[in-house]
Amino acid sequence: MNDLPAGPGSAGERLLQSHLRTGDRAADFYDRQVRPQLTAQMLDFISRQTMVFLSTADAAGNCDTGFRAGPPGFVVTLDARTLTYPEYRGNGVHAGNGNIVENPHLGLLFIDFTHHHIGLHVNGTAQVVGDAEQRRRYPHLPTDTAQSRKPALWVHLTVDEAYVQCSKYIPHLEPAPRPRGLTNRPKDSDYFVSPAPDRHRSGDQDPGRELPARQHERLRFVPDQT
Repeated sequence: MNDLPAGPGSAGERLLQSHLRTGDRAADFYDRQVRPQLTAQMLDFISRQTMVFLSTADAAGNCDTGFRAGPPGFVVTLDARTLTYPEYRGNGVHAGNGNIVENPHLGLLFIDFTHHHIGLHVNGTAQVVGDAEQRRRYPHLPTDTAQSRKPALWVHLTVDEAYVQCSKYIPHLEPAPRPRGLTNRPKDSDYFVSPAPDRHRSGDQDPGRELPARQHERLRFVPDQT
């Protein structure tokens, strides 16, 4: 691997490019498509998206994937190098955000399934920020981002690179109202596992206060200032 040519992309990418003799095509892709910040077209694209897929890993490299959705523009572009999106109270696990606290590398994949059938990768360095702190920094953030639910946290991403996901295998999906009153469907919490016994879970805390103060600097979490 020491003989591989230097250039963009990972060592693994360049190893496979050398083995499969795709280096020239890859070089053209890097040169034309991979941008160090969001272009005007990318900013417009993100403003119209209602969903995004997430990739994170903890400090040991253990991976997690996630999905977020909301009204168009729920992922807010603050400028060509910065975007942010809200997080809400959920099951309390904080799997993806916990990974970000340990390892700030975050990958986003936006896909337009309905119109242009194109995707956008955005990779960067992320930080988890308390809602009040993020609004102090950016007062213009939307307040009604998901049916009047109040965000508990925000994920704040500094863009390192952004590039196209080609349309070849993106299926066409038609938006439709979500059906109500489905029968014979378990609750989400019981869908893949046996129903849990009823019990009161104590100790739930404000999501913005989960980490001891001494860990805030070492673990990349910015709590609300009180």
